[in-house]
Amino acid sequence: MKSITQRLENVVKLQAKRWENEDYWDDINDLLIKELEDILTLEPQNSSALINLGAVLSDSGENENALKVLKTAVDLGSEDKNLYTNIAIVMVDLGMNPEHYHEYLETAENFTESPLTFKAFFDPNAY
Repeated sequence: MKSITQRLENVVKLQAKRWENEDYWDDINDLLIKELEDILTLEPQNSSALINLGAVLSDSGENENALKVLKTAVDLGSEDKNLYTNIAIVMVDLGMNPEHYHEYLETAENFTESPLTFKAFFDPNAY
């Protein structure tokens, strides 16, 4: 059986494949969500899994659920740059006040990215 770290490394690799195989975007998203939910069943407080699940939910347009998941990682004390960046991305997608998401972007600058997490997609030209 693979360790949680190995499973998260595989999630990061699979996430990158979504962009190379857009015809399989939905199938890959489903696989990512299932794997991350399985990890969270074993380790409910795994911040990396929460951050990645939030990113996938955001990429799927499920921004309200994404925000809840990401805020759980904040409550757990995560200091991952991708967490705070993803929260800002979700808040932009939800049309929230720029003051609020700018705070998260500023906080993100104080941290580094974990190799076990990734950013949600953000298209600045869409706004």
